[in-house]
Amino acid sequence: MPKAMLVDITECVGCGVCSEACKKEQKLPGDVGKKRDYANYTVLRQEGDDVYVRELCMHCTDPTCASVCPVSALHKTPEGPVVYDFDLCIGCRYCMMACPFGVPKYEWQKPIPKIRKCIMCYDTRIKKGLPTACSQACQEEGGGATYFGERDELLAEAHKRIKENPDTYDNHIYGEHEVGGTNVLFLAPKDKPFKALQFNTKLPEEALPELTWQVLNKIPVIVPVWATFLTGMWWLNNRKEEVEENEGSKKIRDEKLEGGDNE
Repeated sequence: MPKAMLVDITECVGCGVCSEACKKEQKLPGDVGKKRDYANYTVLRQEGDDVYVRELCMHCTDPTCASVCPVSALHKTPEGPVVYDFDLCIGCRYCMMACPFGVPKYEWQKPIPKIRKCIMCYDTRIKKGLPTACSQACQEEGGGATYFGERDELLAEAHKRIKENPDTYDNHIYGEHEVGGTNVLFLAPKDKPFKALQFNTKLPEEALPELTWQVLNKIPVIVPVWATFLTGMWWLNNRKEEVEENEGSKKIRDEKLEGGDNE
């Protein structure tokens, strides 16, 4: 069964331990930021005096980002997370165009930039049977607003909370049906429903791999030719790095030899 996370916004106290745990687990540079970017996979956004909203990858059941990737750098795992392969990524940014939640971010500051996003601690924790770093930190150190478990069980718990506390919760589980369903689910306060919290509430319930064609229609000429060109550019960039590294090593060796001759 796929793993998932449930974020109960009514229980979030805005402590930020989720963001801190994410940066530590993923070895991301810098301090915790306020906006999602290449160095911040999950952040907290404050809405009003005491309402905080987590922002992170939604890990769609049928991810559009994976469907548009011409080199399959992004893919859906059986356990639920949508992950990516840095070595395959060519930095084309089609996933950024296609994602209905605007999740993938680009490493604009790097000479050879890649895409960055939350991978739900797939390699370091999920595959080992552990909860995500953010959910564990939230339960142990924070307000206990982020839950980790089987998607079906979390949905059942979310429905139970809404039924038993109709005056507390907005009667909607965000991510249950949006774009075919996601593996990150949200509950919102009744007095601040998802629309008021700036969630995209106009998404269809159908999965959106058809966005692939909308993106591909914007690609010039024939897709296979364009993909081949991009792959070639990716190889050239890697080859350039390899040559520069070899040249640097050769220069160091030559300098050492010259120093030995002078002695």
